[in-house]
Amino acid sequence: GLAAYRVVQESLTNVHKHAGPHASAQVSVRRGPEELEITVLDDGVASAPHKGAGGHGLVGMRERAAALGGSCEAGPRPGGGYRVRVVLPLEEGR
Repeated sequence: GLAAYRVVQESLTNVHKHAGPHASAQVSVRRGPEELEITVLDDGVASAPHKGAGGHGLVGMRERAAALGGSCEAGPRPGGGYRVRVVLPLEEGR
């Protein structure tokens, strides 16, 4: 719940801060039987946007995902833009 929300929130904040004024973002959420997969794609400039001032957003997402037994991958997309993909295990019984 909250971890998934924070991943989307931080990813969209990064798009706003780093992808350029005309960038757009696409958010997808897929629920599997045992995991939740969140992918955020943008079509902005893919220039290692998470270095420099601040820069703790991706670190925080990776730490949050790892603490819950999940994973976080992020990086430039081949055609331009940036991609963040987080997989979080679903809790038992939910």
